[in-house]
Parts: sequence; C-alpha cells; structure tokens
Amino acid sequence: MHTSRAWDQDGPPAVSTEGLPEWLAPVVRAAESVEPRQLSRFLPPENGAGRQSAVLILFGEGEGERGPELLLMERAGSLRSHAGQPSFPGGALDPEDGDPATVGPLRAALREAEEETGLDPRGVQLFGVLPKLYIPVSRFVVTPVLGWWREPSPVGVVDPAETARVFTVPVADLTDPDNRATTVHPSGHRGPAFLVASALVWGFTAGVIDRLLHYSGWERPWDADKQVPLDWRA
Repeated sequence: MHTSRAWDQDGPPAVSTEGLPEWLAPVVRAAESVEPRQLSRFLPPENGAGRQSAVLILFGEGEGERGPELLLMERAGSLRSHAGQPSFPGGALDPEDGDPATVGPLRAALREAEEETGLDPRGVQLFGVLPKLYIPVSRFVVTPVLGWWREPSPVGVVDPAETARVFTVPVADLTDPDNRATTVHPSGHRGPAFLVASALVWGFTAGVIDRLLHYSGWERPWDADKQVPLDWRA
C-alpha cells in the first residue's frame, strides 16, 4: 500500500511515485532502469564486506526562479572521514533501522538527514532507490535513496562537530557546463566535479549526481578536459 508520505509515525517508510511533479518523471525512469555499473565502477564486495549505509538524494521545488533544487551539506573539517567534503545527508545503518535489504536504508537516509540538517522527514516522499554502491576509502556500502521534498521544512547545521554547512543547489546550476569540471585524485582516479554554491562537489556525491543527470536526460555537453584541484576554493 502506497502512502502520500515517506515517513509514517505508525509504520516504516514507504516508496511511492504517486503525486510527484512531472519534472521528476525522468529521474523516476532512470532510477527504475539504471544498472549498478552504469552508476559506478565501485560496487559492493561480493563477499559481503563493508558497512551498510544510505544517503538521501532530496529534490525540492526551489523558490522563485531557482527552479528544482538538490539538498547538500558540507561535512565538518574535523571529521576523520571525508572531512570538509560536500555530500548528501546520510550515514551508517543502525540496528534499529531494520533489514539492510528492505526498509533499513530508507529509515537510515531519513534519520541521518534529520540528525544532520534538521529536516522534518514527515515532509519527504521517497520515490526511488538506486543500486547499492561502494566507497573503497571508507568501506561503506551505500544505498542512494531518492526523495521529493513535498513539504519543505527549515534546515541548517544541527551539530557543528559533524556538519559545517547545509545548502541547496539549483539543478540548473548543476547542469550548467560552466560549473562542471574534472578532478584528479592523488591516486590518479579522475572523476566529475561541480563548482556550485561556493563549493567543489566531487567524489562519490559528484559521481552520483553526474550519472543521475546523464540518465535523466538533463545533462548538457561540458568540457571534461577542464580540471580543478581538490583544494579549489571559490
């Protein structure tokens, strides 16, 4: 049974595409058809190793002429893992989140978003789940959960020890070729990056955004030869 909200005090989160705005239809189609290797070459180890986690990829309507937007945060510079890096809200599954193969990632994505940004999860409608991916450096097995910010709520830094900034980025800025570039990690790995909201979005987060834009048909031609250093500052 589908519900109009993703978070119900009397039951587990649900996934539903009912009532979504038409502009999200390409994202829904991409989520339903994309294969794991189309999203990343880093996939969960076959032996089951890695810590189960989830992130919330939350789309909102935006205000005025901003158009559709995406919720991001910047991790605190004091963290041991991915310090200072823009990311989706998210984190590791807790035992009380439930089965990692079903409801666990949904609960974790909403719970972590609330803990990190103050988001009211009752205003979020979950509408899709992407294949599990892997972050080798932290050994996280990540389930990206797609959400529609049906009833926006105030967001901001809840714990400065974890989060430095919470912000939204218009999808139009993410698709603007002038805001796109390639980063080269010291390991030699090359990946897409976005120069938006005075931040350099790179790594896992940029990779997922890049593939979502591509398979949703929102991507515009951009210069992949344009490189920016990982210590880029606006």
